[in-house]
Amino acid sequence: MTTISVVIPSYNDAPFLGVCLAALAVQTRLPDEVIVVDNASTDATAAVASAAGARVIVELAHGIWPAAAAGYDAAKGDVIARLDADSVPPVDWLQHVEATLAGLPEVDVVTGPGDLYGCGVLLRFIGRIVYIGGYFWAVGHLIGNPPIFGSNFAMRRAVWQGVREVVHRARTDIHDDLDLSLHLDPTVTVLYEPTLRVGISARPFSTWAGMVRRVRWAWRTLLLHWPEELPRRRRAARRQLGRSTTGHHESDLPPISRL
Repeated sequence: MTTISVVIPSYNDAPFLGVCLAALAVQTRLPDEVIVVDNASTDATAAVASAAGARVIVELAHGIWPAAAAGYDAAKGDVIARLDADSVPPVDWLQHVEATLAGLPEVDVVTGPGDLYGCGVLLRFIGRIVYIGGYFWAVGHLIGNPPIFGSNFAMRRAVWQGVREVVHRARTDIHDDLDLSLHLDPTVTVLYEPTLRVGISARPFSTWAGMVRRVRWAWRTLLLHWPEELPRRRRAARRQLGRSTTGHHESDLPPISRL
């Protein structure tokens, strides 16, 4: 039977973390372990995590990538699922993850979009269509397969073991999910599942400065892989692989209208 570890990086997010952990506690398919990576928080993050029965590890290097990588390293499950501290998964999130990976053994990573909460209609639209939708669509066409969305994905343990030594896990100024996506071997199959959704906080999109910072991080992440991992090279490699193997390739990328 497949075991699932859920990894949650957290920095001074105790109130949000409590909501996230409460949502995990009522899953129709309970996690086999929950790992909260306390990124040197000064609030009650560790206490909230411990009270909920989560396993707490501390990562002193500030940044999502260092914290997430420490959590993936510590995970013991056959599948490593990832949420942010302010993610709110629906009650069947892990059941959906398990059913997808069990039913599609050729899939190595499953990821889905997020639904913004704590904001108005306009910001919800911008976040869903422009930011999240644009990420899946634009980056997907650049690299030839759906990118991973860090707030909502699950990967087989072997995927992390294959990239843990080559990703830029010490960087604090890039997008960890995009960096992970760019380091995946062309043989790794990523499935975009539009019905695998979680609630995500609108905080990162509440200011223009926050939006600009995220766009800059995206460009920095792409440039970090230039020219060794040119998107056109990845596209060509996946197209060639698609001639002899079954997988989810460019033709399966999500149109923005489905997000």
